[in-house]
Amino acid sequence: MYAVIEDRRDNPPPKSYVSSLFAGGVTKIAGKVTEEAAEFVEAAGEEDEKHFVYEAADLMFHVLVMLGHRHVHPQQVFDELARRFGISGIDEKEARKHGGGYADSQ
Repeated sequence: MYAVIEDRRDNPPPKSYVSSLFAGGVTKIAGKVTEEAAEFVEAAGEEDEKHFVYEAADLMFHVLVMLGHRHVHPQQVFDELARRFGISGIDEKEARKHGGGYADSQ
């Protein structure tokens, strides 16, 4: 899917939802991520698992579009998650307060 997103970015067809998001830049894509995140959280409180999965897919798709806009491959995100594995989230957050954390991985 990410390869298709990259292709839409690099070779925008005239009638493409993804291309229209790219044309709107960070502002348009961020608006969709925010909207989909809210719908995902709302669905999390419901009993309907199918709806929850549907909203998770929408959110993940729009996050992939934002990554594509920034030319960041999803593998970079997975690598960052792997780097954090075994590190307490509390320790990670504390390290960022003191100049560590993600700054160390750049």
